[in-house]
Amino acid sequence: MGRSAGFIAVHATLGSGDVDLCLVPEVPIVLEGEKGCLPHLMRRVKRKGFAVIVVAEGAGEELLGTSTEVDASGNKKLPQIGEFMKKEIEAYFKKQGDEATVKYIDPSYMIRSIPANAADSLYCMQLGQNAVHGAMAGFTGFSVGLCNNKMVFLPIPELVSTSPRMMSPRGRTWERILAVTRQPNTVPPLQPGETPYDSHAPLLR
Repeated sequence: MGRSAGFIAVHATLGSGDVDLCLVPEVPIVLEGEKGCLPHLMRRVKRKGFAVIVVAEGAGEELLGTSTEVDASGNKKLPQIGEFMKKEIEAYFKKQGDEATVKYIDPSYMIRSIPANAADSLYCMQLGQNAVHGAMAGFTGFSVGLCNNKMVFLPIPELVSTSPRMMSPRGRTWERILAVTRQPNTVPPLQPGETPYDSHAPLLR
């Protein structure tokens, strides 16, 4: 998961506290050099004895290229970034005269298939009830959501007008990732005329 945005990866990283490297589509991957993720991993392994990496599904297209193929659902096929990183890590450690045992786990749908807790059940009940209320009141083209702790009707055109949303690579969330993982920041510098953050752009901090 995380085809075009790294929200799940970054929040899993922040929630864990044990992650040493987080790779997302919004931030380019640099393998070697001063800001390389491979030397960073080597340092973390030397210090801790192990390292944990979280990779969003859509990360690394700048390295592996963009595919023109689509899957059975019509979605663009993404490069196998997990397998690629596994091989690169093993090769880098071997080149440094060391050995790395890399365990690669693809959680797929497991990360959104846990049993619902009480809060989930209550939230889903409220969503369903308010959807029925809206339909019975004659509204169409709307969805239901929680805004400012109130259930509200949201026009679907407004919801999808900025889709797909992406995480701002210069926002607070990514700054928190850098603080937690201590990984090098590979966000490219601002270009002349480029603003650091546009409140009307489909980017979330």
